[in-house]
Amino acid sequence: MRFTTYTKYRGGWLDALNLQELLDRLAEFLLQGGFAGTPQDVPWWADPADHFPDRSLEALKEALLRALIESGQLTPEMLAELRGDGDGDEEVRQRIADLLDDLVQRLVEEGYLTLTPSAPGATTAMQPPGGRKIDEGAEAARSVEFQLTSKGLDFLGYRTLKHLLAALGRSSHGSHETPHLATGVEAEAASRPYEFGDTLNLDIPATLTRALHRNGLELPLELDYDDLMVHQSEYRSSCATVLLLDISHSMILYGEDRFTPAKRVALALSHLIRTQYPGDTLRVVTFGDRAQEIPLGELPRAQVGPYHTNTAEGLKLARRLLLAQKKDMRQIVMITDGKPSAITLPDGRVYKNPAGLDPRVLKETFAEVAACRKAGIVINTFMLAQDPALVQFVAHVCELARGKAYFTTTMTLGQYVMRDFLRRRTRRVK
Repeated sequence: MRFTTYTKYRGGWLDALNLQELLDRLAEFLLQGGFAGTPQDVPWWADPADHFPDRSLEALKEALLRALIESGQLTPEMLAELRGDGDGDEEVRQRIADLLDDLVQRLVEEGYLTLTPSAPGATTAMQPPGGRKIDEGAEAARSVEFQLTSKGLDFLGYRTLKHLLAALGRSSHGSHETPHLATGVEAEAASRPYEFGDTLNLDIPATLTRALHRNGLELPLELDYDDLMVHQSEYRSSCATVLLLDISHSMILYGEDRFTPAKRVALALSHLIRTQYPGDTLRVVTFGDRAQEIPLGELPRAQVGPYHTNTAEGLKLARRLLLAQKKDMRQIVMITDGKPSAITLPDGRVYKNPAGLDPRVLKETFAEVAACRKAGIVINTFMLAQDPALVQFVAHVCELARGKAYFTTTMTLGQYVMRDFLRRRTRRVK
């Protein structure tokens, strides 16, 4: 005979922690891409350590520890021990080490992170070192790297979107609105006679009224094709979007990381489109010396390089991607902080002028902007700098593309992008 024994549940510290809230606090750390160049490419006045983020398990534990301290999750005894003001209690240190190990393990088990050896011969692939003191496990932790999973990316996109929409206040969700009317399920306008191909969403009172006007009060009532009236609803249009991200060296090297906030905006847009606008598409294109499309799953590992700003090639690639999609609306959301300083020559070589606003570069860039306008593609530019010469350049881009320009900061970038996306009223491209 089988017996089942029940015992009283005794929760631990980990059960009291909000894992998702903790992961949200780690968003900036997890999305850091860093600098793709070498230490020699970093200006002499900058600290190279600030531009080459550590992706090791040890760095992850340090970030977790900072998040726990900032959120007030540690006991006074633990805080005193970490500050060096404690009694050197080994038991307290061991509890902190075990807590960090358990947190990492939980993040892996929940599917937010994966752990892989950073070099051949590393001893662990998925199991973080446990049962060690904080300093004793450092060497083992440095040999293991972490990576965000697709679930982790989706969660960070959801949390970012939630914060951005909260900052905007009340925002309407649903499909993009246009001035056109079409037959649908939700009635929002006067009904009209049925035409072949319309959704058969009949306006019964109007249909019967037309039949009565034609035949009078006779039974049985005969309905004719011309009697049919259908409800009209607002035409809902699909949109193809390319997010154009600047990865020139200025996005990270001059005292501010402007690229990581741009990544968070991309993840938030992706989550919004997938959940609220299933008919829409989002592609991500980075542009430095050259432009390339990157999968959204590769965005956390994208890095800023020792590159110039080849805006023309970025626009050209974005235009090609958009024209390949059969959508009513097409738009480019360009996030940059610098003037165009490079173009791709017909032979494939890259012409560069670090000073920026080179007439040759400007001519090619404006030609691509005009090509986008001719193709019915709207370009909305989000600038992370306000240099007077740059303002003039962006104003001309908006004039050519009939788009909008937003001069913003890393703190307000996401709010501006979301406000523009949600409140856009673009006419249907015919």
